[in-house]
Amino acid sequence: MRLVTLFWLALALGAEDKAPLLVFLDPSPRDAWERLAAARGWRFLATSLPPSDPAMKSLESQVREAIGRFGADPERVYLAGQGNGVPAVFLAASRLPGLWTAALAIGGNVRPAVNSNRLFGANTQLVPLLWYTDTPSDDPSRRRLAAAEFNLEVRPAQGATAEQALDWLATHRRDLYPASVDCETGSPAFPRCYWLEITGFDPRKRNDVLGTTRVNPGSGATLNLGAFGFDAAAPGPGVEIVWLPPDYAGPLKLHDRIVSVGGKAIADAREYMAIMDQTFEEKAAAIVVLRGNQRQRIEARIVLPERQEPITARVQGTWLTASREIQIISRAVSKLKADVPAAWTPVSINWNGIEVAKAAAAGCWELSMETDPPVARRCEASK
Repeated sequence: MRLVTLFWLALALGAEDKAPLLVFLDPSPRDAWERLAAARGWRFLATSLPPSDPAMKSLESQVREAIGRFGADPERVYLAGQGNGVPAVFLAASRLPGLWTAALAIGGNVRPAVNSNRLFGANTQLVPLLWYTDTPSDDPSRRRLAAAEFNLEVRPAQGATAEQALDWLATHRRDLYPASVDCETGSPAFPRCYWLEITGFDPRKRNDVLGTTRVNPGSGATLNLGAFGFDAAAPGPGVEIVWLPPDYAGPLKLHDRIVSVGGKAIADAREYMAIMDQTFEEKAAAIVVLRGNQRQRIEARIVLPERQEPITARVQGTWLTASREIQIISRAVSKLKADVPAAWTPVSINWNGIEVAKAAAAGCWELSMETDPPVARRCEASK
């Protein structure tokens, strides 16, 4: 008994010796954050990524490679971004929930992430996200995040310090096999929900018990001037352009202020976002830009995004200790993989009210509702 106790104690101490990993999504202030992470003994990875699905797949690969290379603690992988990296933080928390312990956003504008139509409140229930921002509480994007029960805590940016932000991250640690999980996705490229993975999508598999947790993006209207960034909480006059892509070839310049759209004066960024969110038709809209002391007219057009992923799939999984049972509820899912830890075996797997497997062994199990009765078998790699 003593040898067994010492063995498990050694494993626990080994896990404690692993350092957390801080993944930072805006490289511009990289040096300061890297120094702060090093002072805490944390590993550090910085990368610059737009809020897009290809970027999220690249981020997933980079983070998994960094965990292995650094020998980092997978239970303490912290995500952070500042300024222009903030939209990617929100999207990464939604697209890759099983990768993060907690997430941090400082300043920035969340509207591009909300407009992506790819944020789901369910996916963040185990990924607390702290946003330091002075964006008003009645901002449309904040209201939409709250309506979808996005796991978001908002604190004033003014007076906040990086040390306080890292202290908040450090209070969180995640379970690699949480007893309850809940995820929604509209893309087969992002099928994983912690220890569950959707391998077959079928919109005919309806389940009215599971509604959608998508963050309503509103109209998503933008100006066809190319990508540009602005501080949603900044005062006027107009909307100050604070970021442009390195390869930007459009008519805007850094520190331009958009003071009029379609003949309507724009007081500040808040009014600009409200106007765009309430525009549901594409149309020509000349803008007036304040450049220094000069006003310039630029011919532009308000455009609406082509919404992707109109149909989503959702899966919930719960480990019931007392009955030694895994209960799975799903919508638009025909096939699943379940990664069962040894501590849960032997276990019965119940999917949408049907017992599909009695798993005596740990590891990966393939489950299918494409046949009657359902099929369950060990994954090839687990045999």
